Amino acid sequence: MPQTEGTENDTGSHPAEGSSETSIAVRILLFLGVLLAAWGGAVVIWGVPGLYLPALALVPVIWLFLLIISRA
Repeated sequence: MPQTEGTENDTGSHPAEGSSETSIAVRILLFLGVLLAAWGGAVVIWGVPGLYLPALALVPVIWLFLLIISRA
C-alpha cells in the first residue's frame, strides 16, 4: 500500500506549502480589484471629481509610505 504522508527522506514539494502565500496574494488582488471598481464607479456617478478626489485623498498615505521607505 503506498504511503500518503511525507517521510524524513521526502524532498518533493507539497501542495499545502504555498497555499498560504497564494491565499494572501489572492486577497491582495481581490482588494485591489474592488478598490479599482469602486473608483471606476465613482467616476461613472460623479464624473471628473470622482476621478481626482480619491487620488487627492491618498496623497497623505503616499507621503507616509515615502517617509517609511526613506527611514529604512
